[in-house]
Amino acid sequence: MTRLERTIGLVLRVGVTASSIALASGLVLSFLGGPGPAAQLLLQIGILTLLATPVARVMVSIAEYVRERDWTFVTLTAIVLIELLASAVAALVFNKRL
Repeated sequence: MTRLERTIGLVLRVGVTASSIALASGLVLSFLGGPGPAAQLLLQIGILTLLATPVARVMVSIAEYVRERDWTFVTLTAIVLIELLASAVAALVFNKRL
């Protein structure tokens, strides 16, 4: 397994684990009737962490490709990152118009 594969695996495991813990904690607080703002915050953190995980994966890939001086993959992966960020911005803009 290459360094990139190990690093990406770590990023994905940490992101999904952190997201799962936050979401589970938020759900438990919600079901137990705990403080609403704390449960809501944990649920939002869990969702944001889950959405940020693929972005972090792409950023790690770009950094590793730069380190390897593989400019073709740097370019292609940067395009993927730009598309991910553009879709997030478009979703936010569209959501505000509703």
